[in-house]
This record gives sequence, C-alpha cells and structure tokens, in this order.
Amino acid sequence: MKTLTNKRRLLLGAAAVVLLLGAGLTGRSVTRSKPGAAPEAAEAAHGAGEGIEISGARILAANIVLAPVESGSLSAEVLAQGTVVGTPQGEAVLAARADGVVSRISLRLGDNVRAGQIVALIESREASTIVAERSAAQARLTAARQVLAREQRLFDAEITARQDLEAAQTALAEAEAEARRTAAAAAAARVSSDGRSTGVVSPISGRITSAPAVLGAFVPAGTELFRVANSSQIDIEASVSGSDAARIKPGDRARIHLPDGEIEAMVRSITPGVDLESRSATVLLSPSGTTGLRPGQAVSARIFTRDAQASVGVTVPEDSIQTVEGREVVFVRTASGFKAVAVIVGQRGGGRAQITSGLTAGQSIATRNAFLLKAEMGKGEGEEH
Repeated sequence: MKTLTNKRRLLLGAAAVVLLLGAGLTGRSVTRSKPGAAPEAAEAAHGAGEGIEISGARILAANIVLAPVESGSLSAEVLAQGTVVGTPQGEAVLAARADGVVSRISLRLGDNVRAGQIVALIESREASTIVAERSAAQARLTAARQVLAREQRLFDAEITARQDLEAAQTALAEAEAEARRTAAAAAAARVSSDGRSTGVVSPISGRITSAPAVLGAFVPAGTELFRVANSSQIDIEASVSGSDAARIKPGDRARIHLPDGEIEAMVRSITPGVDLESRSATVLLSPSGTTGLRPGQAVSARIFTRDAQASVGVTVPEDSIQTVEGREVVFVRTASGFKAVAVIVGQRGGGRAQITSGLTAGQSIATRNAFLLKAEMGKGEGEEH
C-alpha cells in the first residue's frame, strides 16, 4: 500500500510541473517564422523592414537630421577642407586716411554698420590743411569768375583785345579744376564741419569683425583701425591635391558640411597651378546659401566631379548606417515615420559609405542621431517581449 501511495504522489507532482511550465509559456509573446521558412530568411526579416512611427515634431526635438540618398561612387567625389572668406565686395579694411589722434569711436566689435557710415574720427593737422586749400581754391574761383566777367564787358565794348578775354577764360578753367580737386580731397577725407578731424568711413554694409582702434592713440596714415565683413557676400576656398584638381571643373556641384546641416555650392574657379609649399590647388566655391557661414570659419566640402554624374551606385553618410542584430540597416523616411531597411555596404571613406544594395537615389534617410531610432526600435521589441 505504501508503494502505491508513493507512485501516486510522484505522478501528481509531475503533472503539477507540466501545468506550471505550460502557464509560463502562454504568458509570453514568441515571434515565430512561417512553417517551412529557412532560418536565414527569418533572421533577415527580424530587425529589417520594421516601421517606427514618429511625428515630425519629435524628429525635430530629437535633432534627427534627414538627407537624400545620392547617386555616384566615392571615387567620383573629392573631399576637401576649406575656409570661409569674404568676396571682394564682402570684406573691407577701414584705415586712417591721415596722421592724427583717434578722437572718437562710434561703433564696437560686432556692431552693424551701414555703407558710408562714419565709424571713428581722427583729429589731424592734415584736416585743417585740406580745408584751407579748399577755401583758397574757392576764393580763387570766385576771383577768376569776376575777372572773366569784366574782360567780357571790355571786349564787348571793344576796349580790350581778344587775347585778354581768352586769358581770363583759361584762368577760370584752372580755378574750377583746382576747386574740384580740393573739394574731392575734403570729401574723400570726410573732413568734419569744424575742419579739425577726418572720418573713418565704411565702404560696405556688414558687421565689425576687428576693431584694433584705441581712443586717444596716435595713428599714421594707412593704419588699420577696423575690419568689416558682410556675411551674405562670402566664398569658400578649399584645398585639393594636384591630381584631384585635374578632375574638377568650373560648374561642378559641391556640398558644404555644417554642424546643423549641409549647404549646396558650385565650383566657381580653380587655380591653374599648385602652391609650392603645400603642393595643393585652391578651389573657389560659391555657396547657394550663407546661413551658418562666417568669414574665417573652417568647413569641409565634398566636390562632385563630372565622373559622378555618369557613375553607378549610391552613397550615404556613414553615421546613417546602424547595426541591428548583426545586420547593417538604414532608416528610410516614410509618411508616418521611418522604416529600417537592410543594406549591403561597400567601401567607406571620408565619412561616406557606398551602398551596393538596399537603397535607391532620392530616398530620404536619417543621418545624424539615427541611433535614436535604433534605440526606439529596440524599446518597441522589449515591450513586445
């Protein structure tokens, strides 16, 4: 009897364990592949092709940067480092026009300035000399006019000879020329109304980027006192190797990389030779926009040569590629958010990657901060499990 009782107890205990295991399994969500599907196909389906719903506001808040998939190969692109510079009409040096003492400074570093605005005054003896010459020239002009008028009356009355009238006419022409010269000199020096100071005037509109002028300091003529730059009148000087310079032509498309995005540009010109010290040529790029660019700023650029237009393949920023469960994916923008698309990556270089399969040119993808979408997708999988 005792043996039968022990057997019954063992059977009851085994049944209880089976029931507990069954309850535990039914409480989990298990992802199953379709019957007959290969393990590799199931693995490829998991992680790639999944959608992530995210609003445009959340994309902006997360600072997820979008960029188009571009056609071309890395071998058809030239990477270059450059510097933002002002155009000939976009930068100006304001110098002292005469020896003297800085008596007034109207603007400071960073202030806006208008074309023709007086930025500082220099008290100078040359200012009084210029004013005196102008006054003397005006007096001689008045006298020459009076002499000509008198000679004209005498000639009409047949009292004086024609040569006297012609001499008066010549003297008047000389006096007028001298009056114009002294007036132009006074205007160029921006002499003050009291004749004691000359003005330092900005020839362009912009902002003051340098202001070494010191109030009360004596400065000789030609001393730089201010520097003004107009941020809307800028170019980019990029350095490339001699071999790359041979591939670049005026009119080639380029792209400027900035911390908050990219700006389209075009090759304006390229130096015919290379610098003897750096062994590099200079490419002048004209950006289509100036937002985020300042003179003196260092930037990086990608120049698309004519070979890029005929090359096959697509390229993406390297930071757009994420690894999900051992596979490389790119998050493609959809109407409701993003979709993880499995890709095959070829060569890499200069922050770019060649995509040999998975994407087509023109698709919009997440680049900077794409890892946030990967984390969002992982969070969604955790909630399912």
